[in-house]
Amino acid sequence: MARGIPFGFVFALGGALALTGCDQVQMPAFLQPSAKDGAVAANATSRTVERDVEAPEVFQVTDKGLWDGRPSLGGVWVAHKDVTDPERVIIRNQDNGKFVIGVIYRPERETPGPAFQVSSDAAEALGMLAGKPAMLNVTALRREAVPEPSDAAGTGDGAAPAATAAASPAVATAPLDDPIAAAAAALDAAEAAPAVSGAPEAASRSPGAGLEKPYIQIGIFSVQSNANNTAEAMRQAGIVPTIKPGTMSGKKFWRVVVGPTTSVSERAALLRKIKELGFTDAYFVTN
Repeated sequence: MARGIPFGFVFALGGALALTGCDQVQMPAFLQPSAKDGAVAANATSRTVERDVEAPEVFQVTDKGLWDGRPSLGGVWVAHKDVTDPERVIIRNQDNGKFVIGVIYRPERETPGPAFQVSSDAAEALGMLAGKPAMLNVTALRREAVPEPSDAAGTGDGAAPAATAAASPAVATAPLDDPIAAAAAALDAAEAAPAVSGAPEAASRSPGAGLEKPYIQIGIFSVQSNANNTAEAMRQAGIVPTIKPGTMSGKKFWRVVVGPTTSVSERAALLRKIKELGFTDAYFVTN
């Protein structure tokens, strides 16, 4: 007969566990969770993903917009006199319910007429006709880290959830550029890390070292072929672009960016070259 655990020992252990509710009895070491198990559980509950959320406190204006009928570079954008820095925005045409993701700028010069100047790509995506004003609602977007849904919520493999439409048209949230989130986080971490003593040259050669915004965004496009054509124009000028797809509320868009640059002087020279090619609305971005 094989030797087993004495019956008396099992009885004593069971009694000790039964008394836990009324006496502070220490659980046997071999039944306690290890520190490693605790760390894994903590990590499992602390994972986050980045989503774009509307930020009306940054910018939100509802007013008329106009496309003058001329083709324009830079993809989907609008311009408004109250803007200081370029912002990623969601643009809604309140006349027909269409919307698109784009950029808002401050116009180089103010012109009489509707408050928003609208690019040709934005007008096409919003269903606007040349010379006919439309009522637009333009709201700034900001990235926000939110807890990643657990497997029980249907993600299964822990991947970032797919874009979903907001229940209310006033608030829209969705993943943005999830495929590059890890790379962006790594870049931000590299920027925040202190330079290694005695190796200033190596630090200055690392991508984006010391620059909060080492990339230059050429434009946002609602049609992939327009993004491809813009990227090709960059290549023909000797500039290496990257096309970054994104989705919000089921709407796809494509960003064309260049970089990362390694110094302020390099970034300035590259921006100057891009603007000489006609992309005057290009601006600095984090990723």
